[in-house]
Amino acid sequence: MLRIGLLSDTHSYLDETIFDFFTECDEIWHAGDIGNPEIADRLEAFRPFKAVFGNIDDKDIRLRYPEDLRFTCEGLDVFMTHIGGYPGKYNQRVREILRADPPKLFICGHSHILKVMPDPGLGLLHINPGACGQEGFHKMRTIIRFSIDQGKPKDLQVIELGKRGALI
Repeated sequence: MLRIGLLSDTHSYLDETIFDFFTECDEIWHAGDIGNPEIADRLEAFRPFKAVFGNIDDKDIRLRYPEDLRFTCEGLDVFMTHIGGYPGKYNQRVREILRADPPKLFICGHSHILKVMPDPGLGLLHINPGACGQEGFHKMRTIIRFSIDQGKPKDLQVIELGKRGALI
């Protein structure tokens, strides 16, 4: 079993409480819009780290991380990208990828809208952790923590970091 800390849309802001919430996690995954390499450096130094670049990420981040990441974790087929949409509203590029070879877990960011929902047509679970940075229109900054056990995601927890603009 592996415990995963999932975040997205930091936009160059990293809430220090994330380290407390992810203390028991084995890996951290970032679904894009990291913002600057220092954010990635801090997360990589804390736990094994997987990430994709987002639309606001510059050349340094884009050279370091791919647009799409497909991997197997504890027997679970995972596909992560930044701009993806959600069941019934995938963007065209992602829809073609998902239809050709559906993963069991599809993760994206970009919308700043927290969503966890199944796609019964493709047999996958979609997760968007929302946004944990200060930039954007979201009201509440969120991250997600979950486990993967024998090829299945479980024990998913949504964590609210506080309102956007409210610095501790």
